[in-house]
Amino acid sequence: MGVAGPWRVSTPECGNGRQVPPLFQLVHSVIAGTCIEYVCTGGAHPTGGLYHGPGAVAAYIASVIPGGGKRLMKSKPQLSFWQIWNMCFGFLGIQFGFALQNANASRIFETLGASMDAVPGLWIAAPLTGLLVQPVVGYLSDRTWTRWGRRRPFFMLGAVLTTLALLVMPNSPTLWIAAGTLWVLDASINVSMEPFRAFVGDQLAPRQRPAGYAMQSFFIGVGAIVASLLPFLLARWGVANTAAPGEVPDTVRYAFYFGAVVLLAAIAWTVFSTREYTPAELAAFDDAEPAGAHRTAAAGGAPSWAQAAAWLLLGTALAMLIAWRQGDRMLYVLAGLCAAYGVLLALARLLPGTHMLAAIVGDLRAMPATMRRLAWVQFFSWFALFAMWIYTTAAVAGTHFGSTDPQSAAYNEGANWVGVLFGAYNGFAALAALAIPAMVRVLGLRGSHLLNLWLGGAGLVSLMFISDPKWLLLSMVGVGFAWASILSLPYALLSDSVPAAKMGVYMGIFNFFIVIPQLVAASALGFALRAWLGGVPMHVLVLGGCSLFVAGLCVLRVPSRPEVV
Repeated sequence: MGVAGPWRVSTPECGNGRQVPPLFQLVHSVIAGTCIEYVCTGGAHPTGGLYHGPGAVAAYIASVIPGGGKRLMKSKPQLSFWQIWNMCFGFLGIQFGFALQNANASRIFETLGASMDAVPGLWIAAPLTGLLVQPVVGYLSDRTWTRWGRRRPFFMLGAVLTTLALLVMPNSPTLWIAAGTLWVLDASINVSMEPFRAFVGDQLAPRQRPAGYAMQSFFIGVGAIVASLLPFLLARWGVANTAAPGEVPDTVRYAFYFGAVVLLAAIAWTVFSTREYTPAELAAFDDAEPAGAHRTAAAGGAPSWAQAAAWLLLGTALAMLIAWRQGDRMLYVLAGLCAAYGVLLALARLLPGTHMLAAIVGDLRAMPATMRRLAWVQFFSWFALFAMWIYTTAAVAGTHFGSTDPQSAAYNEGANWVGVLFGAYNGFAALAALAIPAMVRVLGLRGSHLLNLWLGGAGLVSLMFISDPKWLLLSMVGVGFAWASILSLPYALLSDSVPAAKMGVYMGIFNFFIVIPQLVAASALGFALRAWLGGVPMHVLVLGGCSLFVAGLCVLRVPSRPEVV
């Protein structure tokens, strides 16, 4: 027997030289459980020439094709630039919502009477919401199939809820309504965002995934720039930038209205301009299961009571130590995380293995080795980013503009310049996203991510040694490359290591390693600044730069595709 083409098998020993149906159809029939027949009237066959049903077809494939036909399973077709553009365009809307939230939530809280000390606590809503929502949405989307696909219904549901929250947020009459709306807004954005990460893994072959995630980074950069500048631009166009006490200025309200329209329209564009593979089609592709070195670890059964008790006791002990030492109240967040994980393990122990919570905990404990190593890369990367976002304003205003008084003109001039710097690094990130696919072709996934992380580390450390604030734009080039890389290449590495059937839940679990460093940074950096860094915010940025260098070194431990294929 011989292979007469990529998808058809000839039977030359048969007198009439007939061919079986296309091999992909045969393999698909086995996976989908449908019935297929092959009848040959010439030559000798053990079944008399009749191969009926998926079991017989599978046996036939195994008997006539080396490797049982697996080496000829269909690869995902290569998508065009515009197909990738359409499938990622919705991220422009998602980033619009995130950027408006990040740039204006604190302003809204303070307008409605929140004290400066209370603002970080209100912001805890964002990472906690992602921690809870993303794995659940990923788990559900893996198990969903409708006439609209598996991921796209979640895109649209999240888009509608986010649009409503964006309309409500700037019109909140009280602080508690604004805080509650932030929870709804962040949860709704996460409902759309998590399946978008899995969507790229579903639709693109491994060789195109870096380009797909880089395209998402491009739209993140563009969305962040435009959304962040909207209130400033509206003020320049004559819209009122001040309001009566307790009221949000029109510049912010109109920016949120415009963002709601952009978000809904961008996500709708992706929903209606793309299609999805069915579960059977995904299972038939040659990347349905990860390569050997990437396979998931053994689950080890349900978590033990000892493991649950150990984490719960650790959280309790940390809380008691913080209370005894009269530590920063934000440190209780770390104690709460440890205790909450213990409770989660205990619940997973009690629930049946088919329950959603038990399944998610099981997948968490059985995550692939690649994902475990990427977790350290993500931790040090996102710790650095949150350090930058929290302390750049104070660092630049104090070091380059000579003021630590938030009421002074110099401080506010420095704060405005930080807004320019943040817009600049997002712009550089959009440009870097266009260059990353070419970098990957030359340096590979690991080499490209290592280089970009070290460029970002150099950019953050250089802030301490540059005296002219205008030259800080040069530092933002490195930060922009790191930002674009962090938003793309870890997901390309991850999507190559997880089975297609669990792409959603593992993308959601991967979000843990974004949220946990954010909570660590929010709870511990204030204490570290006072106790170890001399109260100088610029030292926190240097710490962040060093954290990016460590993240780059951790990349070297992550296996990449050429090593496992």
